[in-house]
Amino acid sequence: MFLNRRQMLQRAGAGFGMLGLAGTMAEAEAAMSRPVPHFRPKAKRVIFLFMNGAPSHVDTFDPKPALQEHEGEQPAGELYRQNKGSGFMPSPFKFQPHGESGVVMSELFPNLARHADDLCVLRSMHTDVPNHEPGLLVMHSGHQQPTRPSLGSWCSYGLGTENQNLPGFVVLCPGLPVVGPQLWSNSFLPGQFQGMSVDTNEMQVEKLVANLQHPTLSRNEQRRQLALLGKLNRLHREQRQNESALNAQIQAMELAFNMQREATETFDIGREPAHVRAMYGESTFGQSCLLARRLCENGVRFVQVYYVSKSGKQPWDTHSENNKKHRSLCADSDRATAALLTDLKSRGMLEDTLVIWGGEFGRTPYAQNNKKKEYAKAGRDHHHTGFSMFLAGGGTKSGIMHGSTDEFGMNAVEKRMHVHDLHATILHLLGIDHERLTYRYSGRDFRLTDVHGEVVQDIIA
Repeated sequence: MFLNRRQMLQRAGAGFGMLGLAGTMAEAEAAMSRPVPHFRPKAKRVIFLFMNGAPSHVDTFDPKPALQEHEGEQPAGELYRQNKGSGFMPSPFKFQPHGESGVVMSELFPNLARHADDLCVLRSMHTDVPNHEPGLLVMHSGHQQPTRPSLGSWCSYGLGTENQNLPGFVVLCPGLPVVGPQLWSNSFLPGQFQGMSVDTNEMQVEKLVANLQHPTLSRNEQRRQLALLGKLNRLHREQRQNESALNAQIQAMELAFNMQREATETFDIGREPAHVRAMYGESTFGQSCLLARRLCENGVRFVQVYYVSKSGKQPWDTHSENNKKHRSLCADSDRATAALLTDLKSRGMLEDTLVIWGGEFGRTPYAQNNKKKEYAKAGRDHHHTGFSMFLAGGGTKSGIMHGSTDEFGMNAVEKRMHVHDLHATILHLLGIDHERLTYRYSGRDFRLTDVHGEVVQDIIA
């Protein structure tokens, strides 16, 4: 009895690994699409450590002694008249310079302080809006609406993959943040550039990547079925030329098959020595940072690590008890981030791995009191006109502080750097001209930075 393609897939399909047999890509076709960089890249890969909810710049990397002198005074300007009487709130944390470079940070980062000479601190970041949903979308895709490809997808599209057996773009996230999967969406780019989302609540390989192994068939048996399904797929594709959704699905299933062997090893952080795992800490974020290093070490181009709660809440969104929460949040992030930098550096990977640390915007230099106006429990509100991030490795200048905000930390004033400029600079470090990385869709050429963005040459080594 002859089986058509759909019947064959229904009978043969069993488990995620088996679905990988849905189509085979010829060796030449798999390798042909690796793009050529526009110029020699300084970075080969990216790890974006995303502090979901937005850290306070005036409590971390941007000391403002003027807040102490003007404590309780009202900020000026129309934008800040709705702060319900909450005046300037100084940071309780001590700041000091570290390393030979004298990069300044607060006492909340004792481990990261040892990497001061590796950091490129951006003190003049600004973005478009102070709300989480559009702020997240701008930081991840350069646009306030959920209609554009994410940064990781653009990077994968522009660079191709280094390992045909692993995704080019992986997202490590223990819960869904605000907006959710749109933050790693490929949008109108081909489907193979979608980020692969991994729930890091459980770090066992079989839970990180479910149904990885076929439940009954050996690899040789799967390979024989693969050959047959490959012929069926080729017939199917010949009748549907230039069908991008079909091609993307076939490539995704082929990747799933290829992952059976390599992902089992790469995603298994239990293969790491005990002292390495201990260095990162036992928290979800710490172990995710370790997994990010393993993924990059094995050819993944772009890894996004979210600091988000299991329920999807935004830990850094400190509308109340800002000082108390920043102590615990920074302690966890500090240990894991410093461990990642130490690990990358010891393996000779930091020089061509771009590490990014930051959130969607910053937090207000003034207090946001609770309903009882208990100043000791005050938080800080969203703040988009001036905030801090930092970069490390990947061809950035090390041991520098770029730009500045005004004396209160209200607005970026010197060497202002918009998110579009950050995106343009990230692509540049990867060897990509942000104005030339385009994709034609719906009658126009789109790019990550749209009609904006300038490469910030001052921070490039």
